[in-house]
Amino acid sequence: MTPHSPSNSSAPPVQGSILIVDDDASVRRALHITLRTLGFRTSEASSGEEALAVTRTTPYDVVLLDINLPGLDGLETCRQLRRLLPRIVILMLTVRDSEDDKVQALDAGADDYVTKPFHIRELTARVRSSLRRMQTVEDTSNAVICIGDVQLDPARREVNKAGSFIRLTPKEFDLLHYLMAHAGLPITHARLLNAIWGPEYGNEVEYLRTFVRQLRKKIEDDPGNPKYLLTDVQIGYRFRESELSATRASGSVKNPKD
Repeated sequence: MTPHSPSNSSAPPVQGSILIVDDDASVRRALHITLRTLGFRTSEASSGEEALAVTRTTPYDVVLLDINLPGLDGLETCRQLRRLLPRIVILMLTVRDSEDDKVQALDAGADDYVTKPFHIRELTARVRSSLRRMQTVEDTSNAVICIGDVQLDPARREVNKAGSFIRLTPKEFDLLHYLMAHAGLPITHARLLNAIWGPEYGNEVEYLRTFVRQLRKKIEDDPGNPKYLLTDVQIGYRFRESELSATRASGSVKNPKD
């Protein structure tokens, strides 16, 4: 599709392709018009079944997926999309604001979530941030990651902060690498435990907290008020992005002491 052009201005550069999945036609149309105006290519699907069908034949960078879909619900659609397209960015749109619902969305494979009603600036900031992360990850898994004054070299398995070497245990390194490679994303306790220790550790949340506390002692100036390794309350952890987004929902992230 050709991006929509605002009057008296040239069309913005294409920023990526987005599939909007929502059973509400008015929501799809509003997102379609706004995102095309901002330079995204957009397509629409009204159900999970339709979304799965079109993604099998048409490539997309991002899927905006409503959690409350008739038939195949948003969570199951997300699981199947993630199995079908492991690298696609999935942002869940949800009216459910409970922590349990957010955890379910993330554990189903969503990269992030936006709670309705949302500001379009917040949504587009999340989309752009997710696209940047996807492009960075696809460049090379052995690329050095630099966020603030923390530098992680996967090939050498070395971490430096402000030029000083930080000694980490193998699991501490793996945990930090996973979080920095997914910087800005909320990662649930279960996903972290499964990725670093395996499925048999899926319920060992206190075990994970112990490792996070140790990591904070090594990479934070003030472990009790962390700048990098943040907690998403009752969900999990996220490593800060290079530039903290001002559009993130207030109160969703806090600096905990554990």
